[in-house]
Amino acid sequence: MAVAGLGKGGRLAHQSEMRGTAVTAGSLLERESSLGIILMLPGALLLILFMAYPFFLGIWLSLTDSMIGQMGEFVGLRNFTDLLSDTIFHQTAWNTMIYATVTVPFKAALGLGLALVLNQRIRFSNPIRAAVMMPWIVPTALSTLGWFMIFDPVFSPISWLFKHFGLIAQNINFLGDPKLAISSVCLANIWRGTPFFGITILAGLQAVPNELHEAAAIDGANMWHRFRNVTVPHIEGVVLIAALLSVIWTFADFQLIYVLTKGGPANQTHIFGTYAYQIGLVATDIGMGAAIALYMFPILSVFAVILLVYLRREG
Repeated sequence: MAVAGLGKGGRLAHQSEMRGTAVTAGSLLERESSLGIILMLPGALLLILFMAYPFFLGIWLSLTDSMIGQMGEFVGLRNFTDLLSDTIFHQTAWNTMIYATVTVPFKAALGLGLALVLNQRIRFSNPIRAAVMMPWIVPTALSTLGWFMIFDPVFSPISWLFKHFGLIAQNINFLGDPKLAISSVCLANIWRGTPFFGITILAGLQAVPNELHEAAAIDGANMWHRFRNVTVPHIEGVVLIAALLSVIWTFADFQLIYVLTKGGPANQTHIFGTYAYQIGLVATDIGMGAAIALYMFPILSVFAVILLVYLRREG
């Protein structure tokens, strides 16, 4: 009615104002789109610079006979085929499989038990939960130095304790014995990774509605049946995600083993990361080192795809 009451000039002015408003809104949307791209550019550049570029450079180096400080020639898949006849690489692959497949189930089981304990109503629960995370929060190299002292062939408190009770006659060389070395690094990895499972599963436990437990208890279900039929279905997704992440991180581990054994004794604790470092940087054969590191890629890709598929299905 207000527009109808306007004269011709007023209507033209009103229409011009409306068109100006539409143009302004369109320009604003265009500016917001451009602003979004501008805001994403720093993150995209960081991903390209620190992830994409090193990854594709590593692929290229693995296909050459490059040495540190000297770009080599293209040799195709020769580095990969040569590794198939390398006995140390065979031992490395076996060690990596043991390191991942042995430690992850122990971390999951111990983490579940830890989460069940922390889920109880106890005094000072928050400080206790924070303290439990310390092995995971402390830098790996720093916490591993503590294990290096624990496994010391002369000053090991484990050896002292066993000798004190007459269980052994001489100190145990945990990191110098080929049979004990891999077990020792697995033990250190389990200690470090258990808190991650514990806190992750604890978050899942706290999301289980208490009403379900109360209803099951009223129906006569004991503690075990409530855990199996109520708790487990609610936390199995959390446990699976934590296990997949732990497998990926364990396969790609480097610091813990390098600080403890550097792959020794006699290459008995080398995994892909430490062997790639020894060949690529210590022995300066960067092309072969890149090939060793890339042998992990198909394995890690499988677990990453499983994780993404599960998350997409849950979403």
